[in-house]
Amino acid sequence: MELTYRVEDGVRLGSLLWEFGPGWRMISSALLGGGIGERTWVLNAQVVAGYSRMDPVEHLTDLGPDGSGVGMMTAASVERYARAVDGGAEVVATVGLRVPTWAAAPEGATDPELAPMLSTPAPPVGTINLMAVVPVAMTDAALVNAVMTMTEAKSQALIEAGFPCTGTASDALCLAVRADGPQELFGGPRSTWGARLARAVHSAVHQGAASWRPRI
Repeated sequence: MELTYRVEDGVRLGSLLWEFGPGWRMISSALLGGGIGERTWVLNAQVVAGYSRMDPVEHLTDLGPDGSGVGMMTAASVERYARAVDGGAEVVATVGLRVPTWAAAPEGATDPELAPMLSTPAPPVGTINLMAVVPVAMTDAALVNAVMTMTEAKSQALIEAGFPCTGTASDALCLAVRADGPQELFGGPRSTWGARLARAVHSAVHQGAASWRPRI
């Protein structure tokens, strides 16, 4: 993982870049490289809180290296990332909790984080982004199961850290697994790798949430 900086519109912004090379498959909710497929790099790029560019995919493509990759955005400070490892599962979380949000909100409720963007088609930028790696192959179903596990562990960590929320309205994640080798069939919290992934996500998110406590 490499931390670099750039200046956009007079603001110093950080980016985290993972360069995997060939041999990796990823599942992601990111704008760039989202879905399931072989990818060679992952970028978690910090942008300004009021991000309003209409070409986020092109923006992320310009910021990333050549080849097929995953690009996530966040308004959180990426240099404050939290990292955790459990039994070979590794997770890096960038956590911003300016507007904690319950997933199931009343119909018509306006989230303060999204309100400034409702009048434009500009997408919201992620405020809790998760980058995870496990050194095994997984079936598509296991990948989806693992994403569920990561999300559940994130919400558990936030609640245990004292934040009444399941996340924010614009969280994103990416999970990288090996492209070749025997495929794990399960990614749930009681499977071998799902359990390790859950503990690593929980630890990283809890660290990141705890760093926000003195600031709110």
